[in-house]
Amino acid sequence: MLMDRSFSSSFARMPGAPEVTTDRADPRHRRRAVMALLGATALWGALPGPVLAAPARVGDVVQWPEVALLDGRRWGSGQAGGKTVIVVFWSTTCPFCLRHNAHIEKLRRAAAGRPLEILTVARDKDVSAVRAYLERHGYGFAVTLDQAPMSSALSTRRVIPLTAVVDPSGRLRQLIPGEMFEDDVMEWLPPG
Repeated sequence: MLMDRSFSSSFARMPGAPEVTTDRADPRHRRRAVMALLGATALWGALPGPVLAAPARVGDVVQWPEVALLDGRRWGSGQAGGKTVIVVFWSTTCPFCLRHNAHIEKLRRAAAGRPLEILTVARDKDVSAVRAYLERHGYGFAVTLDQAPMSSALSTRRVIPLTAVVDPSGRLRQLIPGEMFEDDVMEWLPPG
């Protein structure tokens, strides 16, 4: 958008208005640019932890993080290898997740002994609330509360439920926001 010169110059003449310069040769412009770069560099160094790669896009190979499961086990690429992996992001307070998780549990039970791995990511922070939810509804699927590494690997979208389907070669095949019908979830059951 181009600014009208008369507006620009009238603004610059207002009492107390900062002097505006667009001349890149002006030493004040270079000083501001250097200060902005130094500020950005300082901010970058203050960020916590390593910078993570962007989440996989459909068709990309997923870089699985190692995460802690609610039951104390670890989950990572070793558990995913050679299997279809279903990952569901959910929350204990989400009514859509409750219905969706019932379908995921049915899939888990039907897939016993087949090359299918189900991992869920609770968006909650209260471990006892997640445990109570699982017990109350009889869910036996694997759960992690390590949201950040799983989001970094699959999707930073905050919609729940959010379901990711990764094929046996490790490629992200689907990223499905929202609740799904039971018949659609059961289509992921590998032949057995």
